[in-house]
Amino acid sequence: MPGLFFLYPFDKGDTVTLRKTHPCGGKNWEIRRVGADISLSCLTCGHMMVVTRKALEKSCTQVVPSKDTNQTV
Repeated sequence: MPGLFFLYPFDKGDTVTLRKTHPCGGKNWEIRRVGADISLSCLTCGHMMVVTRKALEKSCTQVVPSKDTNQTV
C-alpha cells in the first residue's frame, strides 16, 4: 500500500464535538468504545450511537482528551 496510513488516536473517555447538533441540542459526545466502529454517548440526553471511524473523523471538530491519561486496555 503506497503512502503512510494514519488513524486519529481516539481513546475511550474522550469528549468530541460534532459539526451537527443532536435533536436534543447537544454537540458534545463521549467516546464509549473504540474500534473499527466507535460508540458515542450524548452528554446532554444520554443517547448512544455507533458510527464508523471515517464518519467520525469527518464530522468531528474538536477532541478533548479524558483526564485519565493512564488507561490500560
